[in-house]
Amino acid sequence: LNQVAKRITEAEVAGFDETGLRVAGALHWVHCARTGKYTLITCHPKRGRQGIDDAGVLGRFRGVAVHDAWAPYDSYLDAEHQLCCVHALRELQGVADTAADAQWCWATQVADALVAMQKLAADAIAAKADTIDPDALDQQIKLYRSAAQIGLTSTVARSNPVMRKHHALARRLLDRQDDYLRFTHNWRIPPDNNGSERDIRMIKLRQKISGCLRTLIGAKQFCAIRSYLSTAAKHGKHFFETLVMLAEGHPWLPVT
Repeated sequence: LNQVAKRITEAEVAGFDETGLRVAGALHWVHCARTGKYTLITCHPKRGRQGIDDAGVLGRFRGVAVHDAWAPYDSYLDAEHQLCCVHALRELQGVADTAADAQWCWATQVADALVAMQKLAADAIAAKADTIDPDALDQQIKLYRSAAQIGLTSTVARSNPVMRKHHALARRLLDRQDDYLRFTHNWRIPPDNNGSERDIRMIKLRQKISGCLRTLIGAKQFCAIRSYLSTAAKHGKHFFETLVMLAEGHPWLPVT
């Protein structure tokens, strides 16, 4: 686990996520740091910086951190940030769902622009191009910004909780534009944090089946085993083989 944490820390791009887990009758938090080759999952009573720092990765990380818009991640100033576009699309869909069926909605235009920019990036990667077509990208950015500005203006009254939530989203889309669109300039950066969600999905399945874990020690051990198996799987190793090696006292280690 120390080797995995070190290698994630040294990576150019890494994903970070967290999810709740019932442990010893109380809500605890599972924290995930991952790359395409390594997974580190930890458990801590706290969701914020205490839990994140306990994993020992993000505080030393100097690459691009991919995550959702949860504020504690942004407090790590030594890393660059890529905000998850999929999370933004979910929020935008929530705004669009409140609009009348026949009414144009600013959130729909922002969402369409985000999807279009992801397709531009995917097409450029497939064509092995050096950059996205600048004219096409500029056009989508204009659609993105103009719609978000309309959303900001139309919700400036913030007269109820829903309007305040929509206003905050529009402001974030404008203020954090560079962090949402960083993937359009660097092919190594994914536009979403789906990889982290996949890596912690087994934690939710474990809770769904068993309800909770009885002790924090047991939860930490379970997370350690999941880290070990997930990392091994990313290197093409079979679960049974790596578990046998672990039980025999010779755990599999990734090649340096």
